[in-house]
Amino acid sequence: MIQLNWQKIKTYAISILIPVALGAIVGILISGAMDYESLPKPPLAPPPLLFPIAWSILYVLMGVSYGILRSNSLTDTSLNALYYSQLAVNLLWPIFFFVLKWRLFAFIWIVVLLLLVIIMAVRFYNKNHAAGLLQLPYVAWVAFASYLNIAIYLLSV
Repeated sequence: MIQLNWQKIKTYAISILIPVALGAIVGILISGAMDYESLPKPPLAPPPLLFPIAWSILYVLMGVSYGILRSNSLTDTSLNALYYSQLAVNLLWPIFFFVLKWRLFAFIWIVVLLLLVIIMAVRFYNKNHAAGLLQLPYVAWVAFASYLNIAIYLLSV
């Protein structure tokens, strides 16, 4: 018989819900300012439909990774600060890029995000290999988004 650990389930649920819900809120808040379709795009630019799908998957993976660490008591103040800092930086980027149209500043901001995500992935990996490996798609996507950001900026000036 399988015995459910309700505390772990609750930890995972909260860990997943926080980034998914915050990402959805930001998506709703910026939806009126989305101008991706009208921007000049570089090679490899994906269709607009891909972004909400990709970010939803990444937020779930982020939550699962953090849930692995939380449910196994592998977090500490420093790791929590890193995790929530990268999440805050992540959530502010679309506001800078789409709402404020600060494309160059948004590029600098997303490079900071990329560095934070790389550091977070390494720190997660050092605590639990699966938690770190689950962040590799996030690292790759933010690197790709950085390319899109700077390319769109350069094509727009």
